Amino acid sequence: MADQEITLMKGNEAIAHAAIRCGCDGYFGYPITPQSEVLETLAEQKPWETTGMVVLQAESEVSSINMVYGGACTGKKVMTSSSSPGVSLMQEGISYMAGAELPALIVNVMRGGPGLGTIQPSQSDYFQACKGGGHGDYHLIVLAPASVQEMADFVDLAFTLAFRYRNPAMILADGAIGQMMEKVVLPPFKPRRTEEEIIKECPWATTGRIGGRKPNIITSLELRSEEMEVINLRIQAKYREIEAKEVRYEEFMLDDAEYAIVAFGSAARIAKKSIEIARSQGIKVGLLRPITLWPFPTKEVKSLASRVKGILSLEINAGQMVEDIRLAVEGAVPVRHFGRLGGIIPDPDEVVEVLKSSF
Repeated sequence: MADQEITLMKGNEAIAHAAIRCGCDGYFGYPITPQSEVLETLAEQKPWETTGMVVLQAESEVSSINMVYGGACTGKKVMTSSSSPGVSLMQEGISYMAGAELPALIVNVMRGGPGLGTIQPSQSDYFQACKGGGHGDYHLIVLAPASVQEMADFVDLAFTLAFRYRNPAMILADGAIGQMMEKVVLPPFKPRRTEEEIIKECPWATTGRIGGRKPNIITSLELRSEEMEVINLRIQAKYREIEAKEVRYEEFMLDDAEYAIVAFGSAARIAKKSIEIARSQGIKVGLLRPITLWPFPTKEVKSLASRVKGILSLEINAGQMVEDIRLAVEGAVPVRHFGRLGGIIPDPDEVVEVLKSSF
């Protein structure tokens, strides 16, 4: 770290700088609070003059995701960013991309809902991101950063996973992570891939007529039921492989814990402070933080249930991830949920009181 440049910036700004540095070919987006700094930072940096990255403000979120769809068809590293209502508008395009098995990055910096809701932070898009907000049997690879550093780090990771499995990936952050300022070490610059490298890495891509070969046709449409079932079974097999290989999580003070908190994003940061307070009062509690919300760390949560007396799901919503926790533990221990709504972030002391009264 000694020879690396440390910069102070917002989480949204870190997303933009990391996108430029990891060789992103194109960003297509539309401003919406609390993630507008992603597009604003890209406009300030003008990467089209340095790396050749295209940055375009589309006329809507629907246009944005369809531009991403088109760019992904050519094997390019393309991305968009938005916040909750804007991502709702993108769901048709996201489902199409999942069906066409196209790699791309979608960033969702969550705000409160339902509807237009509030511009304050929330984690109420868990269902939308992890259960498939669009139609059909599909999954996104979902990464949940809990710091500005992870906002930067997860851009390259998301692209890597998206291309490894030919599947859209999402960075699911809440408004607090997007707006907070922290120290961050930005990733080193990666050169954008040449057309030859794209053709080699993505033989499926539509890249025009090369050596007499007809261009590939990429679509999520299949009118024959038998063939559509074959496609779906292949995609489901891919999801099982992702579940087996790509689960990521963090454990904090769980070695001697009698109780556990499961939380992601900003809620995980609150949980760590709550754990310090609880332990000072003699309550042995620890944290399991899912880093991949899909694939969810089901086996790890199930194992946790064999070691503790109870689990608290701490979320900034009405209770969404708690369903996956309950499915994982299969009734082995009590599972409770605590969350605040309307853009209110839980207080660590509140969490401690809930722990005391829940188990």
